[in-house]
Amino acid sequence: MLKKIVIVFSLLFATGASAAPDRYVFDKDHTHIFFYVSHLGYSQMWGRIKEYDGYFTFDEKEPEKSEVDVTLKPQSVDTDVPALNKELLGEKFFNVAKFQTIHFKSEKIINIGPAGIAGNPNALPPPHGDVIGDLTMLGVTKPFVLHVIYNKSGIHPYTNNYIAGFTADGVMKRSDFGMNAYLPDVGDEVHIHIEAEGIDPLKHPGNSKTPH
Repeated sequence: MLKKIVIVFSLLFATGASAAPDRYVFDKDHTHIFFYVSHLGYSQMWGRIKEYDGYFTFDEKEPEKSEVDVTLKPQSVDTDVPALNKELLGEKFFNVAKFQTIHFKSEKIINIGPAGIAGNPNALPPPHGDVIGDLTMLGVTKPFVLHVIYNKSGIHPYTNNYIAGFTADGVMKRSDFGMNAYLPDVGDEVHIHIEAEGIDPLKHPGNSKTPH
């Protein structure tokens, strides 16, 4: 009798529990982290950080339960100008001799729309949300917001991997982190642009979690 009661309670808790969002690994061949900043007002100087680690979780039906955790490696900065790359690694900018990483971890996701992020990807405006978290750079942590657009998700036609794709933009002030070199000639506002694709290893043809 006791065994039957335990089984019943186990089933009830299992049924009532909310499943955790799936954890995606970044497809590094199709994920790119760019930044641009004003160059004396003449143009926007572009660069990218090529090396990073991390993950994101994503629930298409309950996107507010999702999260992002990414560690960037500023020593991989690339502007296509070798002399500028070298200067960016130095004490005036990323100071990689002392600080080897930049870290972002989400705290919450808000302003989800238009009808939940799992709505029609062709809707106007497209499914979107604001990812709010903490950005740590040069030993300083500040709030940071990424405005994210959900592009689509599904089985990749060539790899059979289950992919979710996003576009994200945010703006930070480098002076907030103590990076003050050449202000105001080189802009204080640094614009971040990210194109990201993630692979869900739990969803693939033949797996019971694959949507039908």
